[in-house]
Amino acid sequence: MAGSGAFAEILDGDVYKYYADGEWKKSSSGKSVSIVNPTTRTTQYKVQACTQQEVNKVMEAAKVAQKSWAKTPLWKRAELLHKAAAILKGHKTPIAEALVKEIAKPAKDSLTEVVRSGDLISYCAEEGVRILGEGTFLVSDSFPGNERTKYCLSSKIPLGVVLAIPPFNYPVNLAVSKIAPALIAGNSLVLKPPTQGAVACLHMVHCFHLAGFPKGLISCITGKGSEIGDFLTMHPGVNCISFTGGDTGVAISKKAGMVPLQMELGGKDACIVLEDADLDLVAANIVKGGFSYSGQRCTAVKVVLVMESVAEELVEKVKLRVAKLTVGAPEDDCDITPVVSESSANFIEGLVMDAKEKEATFCQEYKREGNLIWPLLLDHVRPDMRIAWEEPFGPVLPVVRIGSIEEGIHHCNASNFGLQGCIFTNDINKAMLISDAMETGTVQINSSPARGPDHFPFQGIKDSGIGSQGITNSINMMTKVKSTVINLPSPSYTMG
Repeated sequence: MAGSGAFAEILDGDVYKYYADGEWKKSSSGKSVSIVNPTTRTTQYKVQACTQQEVNKVMEAAKVAQKSWAKTPLWKRAELLHKAAAILKGHKTPIAEALVKEIAKPAKDSLTEVVRSGDLISYCAEEGVRILGEGTFLVSDSFPGNERTKYCLSSKIPLGVVLAIPPFNYPVNLAVSKIAPALIAGNSLVLKPPTQGAVACLHMVHCFHLAGFPKGLISCITGKGSEIGDFLTMHPGVNCISFTGGDTGVAISKKAGMVPLQMELGGKDACIVLEDADLDLVAANIVKGGFSYSGQRCTAVKVVLVMESVAEELVEKVKLRVAKLTVGAPEDDCDITPVVSESSANFIEGLVMDAKEKEATFCQEYKREGNLIWPLLLDHVRPDMRIAWEEPFGPVLPVVRIGSIEEGIHHCNASNFGLQGCIFTNDINKAMLISDAMETGTVQINSSPARGPDHFPFQGIKDSGIGSQGITNSINMMTKVKSTVINLPSPSYTMG
């Protein structure tokens, strides 16, 4: 059970504590933030509503701890990360339970997220040893006009205090994708979890606590974004911000100043389907890519751009697969579970009603009960419909019929987003040409978009983000180059 057994000390009555300076603490505010179960729509958990003064204390402790941690041998940092990974996987059940209750993620997928996160931590530890254990050596006479009088030794050093802000949909996995690179690189880490997903994050952080990381090195501070959100992101003690989420990231980027940013802010991932595509493969990937976790994934298929000549056949194949999706509670491992909040469900419904008014073809009857929305495929969607451009983050997928490859590329590139996209064709030459033309961070060929494997580069352009993620890229991003130049006497002084 969440908050019991090895995790008993993180719970005080019915309110979860926050983590700072190696201890589980109650906020001096005496207030809490409620977490609503998306399925029952009642309060499931409560977390501390931390104050700005507590943020200041966390930042000061993080700064002090980081100085010592940066001097800790690289092998020791890796050893502790491996230990945390093992503890995390050993306690996957209560953490997964929290995910089911907080974000209505199906039980089997919740377990997968925790195990995947442990694997990410271990891989990051090993990759960090490889990347950070090497430096570069340069000599001056390789550049014109210089004698061999300077030797330059360069290595990677930590940035300092990293602020990590993961989203609700993968609160554990996307938290550790920021925590592990930061720690192996010698940084300290302050985690501000999403409200929905905060309890799972607190359990995950406790696994790092049990692994024996130094006090103050890792903190997890909960609270209302309206009270501590801007205070955290604009805090002078922060040396790097790694954020995954939505529009809030744009506001953060405008206020962050010179602080290095790593941001992934969502997408409208397009699926372009050509005439020669294997339509059974396409249909399977559209349903998987568009409807898994009820479409609440930044890399979900968000719009299908299919050539008119095969559109009818493809839509029929997708409809047959959609009809087989199970709808219900996450505890029952249903394919479609409630979306995270009533406001999200209302937003999705607004997009659906706009499409209905503008006469899109509903391939299924629109049905909603509370936060639960049944999967819906919308055919004959036109560019004047909101669903053609806006990200629903729900189980609603638009199909736009196109007359040419150029039309598909134009629709993809006209979006403000540019995270991922995919192409289905048996012509590799066309696939590569289209990939080059698509303005997205990643293009998948003959598969739906996906963030993983977690060591692959992951990045967006335009409103989809800044910087690149993936284990190697994150380690590099959370470090800076330090050079030491050895100056030798001029050769004329030493030659006899």
